[in-house]
Amino acid sequence: MRRIRAAAVGAVTLSFALTAAACGGGSSGTEGSNEQPKTLTYWASNQGANLEVDKKVLQPELDKFEKETGIEVKLEVVPWGDLLNRILTATTSGQGPDVLNIGNTWSASLQSSGALLPWDAKNFEAIGGKDRFVESALGSTGVQGQDPAAVPLYSMAYALYYNKKMFADAGIEKPPATWEELAETGKKLSKDGKWGLGAEGSNLSNNIHQVFVLAKQHGADFFTPEGKADFTSDGAVAAVKQYVDLMAKDKIVAPGNAEYAQNQSLSDFAKDKTAMVLWQTASATFKSQGMNEDEWGVAPAPVQSGEPGPGKATNSMVAGINMAVFKNTKNIDGAKKFVKFMTSDEEQVILNKAYGSIPPVKAAQQDPAFNTPSLTVLRETLATSATALPQVPEESQFETVVGTAVKELFADAAAGRAVTTESVRAKLEKAQQQMPKK
Repeated sequence: MRRIRAAAVGAVTLSFALTAAACGGGSSGTEGSNEQPKTLTYWASNQGANLEVDKKVLQPELDKFEKETGIEVKLEVVPWGDLLNRILTATTSGQGPDVLNIGNTWSASLQSSGALLPWDAKNFEAIGGKDRFVESALGSTGVQGQDPAAVPLYSMAYALYYNKKMFADAGIEKPPATWEELAETGKKLSKDGKWGLGAEGSNLSNNIHQVFVLAKQHGADFFTPEGKADFTSDGAVAAVKQYVDLMAKDKIVAPGNAEYAQNQSLSDFAKDKTAMVLWQTASATFKSQGMNEDEWGVAPAPVQSGEPGPGKATNSMVAGINMAVFKNTKNIDGAKKFVKFMTSDEEQVILNKAYGSIPPVKAAQQDPAFNTPSLTVLRETLATSATALPQVPEESQFETVVGTAVKELFADAAAGRAVTTESVRAKLEKAQQQMPKK
């Protein structure tokens, strides 16, 4: 807990530094050089069950790239709890990798630093053209009207994963479709040391993803149309309270989940300790932890009522991972070749199949590997009921300060302290005060 909190505080401080630089217009330098044409450094995000899984997935592909181009790629897989902080440090110091993965929700924030290579028409042409990518994935690559700051690599959406055996043992015939049904179902499953739903209360990004969707369902947002922070509206407060109440009021989430931040809820699911989890493309992790595909089911994430769709029926944010290039790279040509390789039709099939995600490249999506029942749910969600998080420069600060507020509320719930509308509003008001003034 202490390490995670320290990282969060560091991220806030660095986010402010990043925003201050953005207000000055950011870096306007040209593309990098080719001083070191035979090597690249690559920060990959943790997509698998652990860092070793990612290395096993990625290293053979990097070796393939080296054989084709003669360029060695030095890989570092960075845990999600450290990634944003590491990137922000790199943008302010100028000492970053050549190529890196970023959460697609961070695109606008990192774009405002001026540290990333803009993907204009010429750069997109160097990797095969912009029209190869799915439109929804391109919508989370930076501020609208500006050249994207990154290129889509993996696409994801949230869904409700449920343990078929635990459902059958409890006499539950179908997964819940609404939040009310989820609470009722969860209560039937929460007994004998087992719990209805898993959560990651100390995972700031996951907290944001969940409360953002719930805010949409309550007809609210965390930013005004002009991009100003708006964390204390009735809808935003109701969204955060509804999410934390899954532990505090409904008691279908184990108190220990308040400290989870690194996929522990998925491990509990695989061990039959938790019956449901709301997650992005979790299948590959379940397989790596010994589950067979017929042991879990996948359903659309809940809505307040009715069926998933646009507006108040939104049930996922547009999730995904983008690939970016630091503008001051010393192997600009090699960096573009590497992005082209990783987003090629062949590699998109290999990588997204390994991670259970969906290719943002149109041609790769047609591969039969992505027509499974579970991925069909995710594809339909992305196409019909997912909304992109606000593409504003302050998005990374939003994730940090509001994500931390939700984390603290989960800690209150775990300790038996009351989570009220007033306490939620106070936390969100404090979070809003930490945002930079426009």
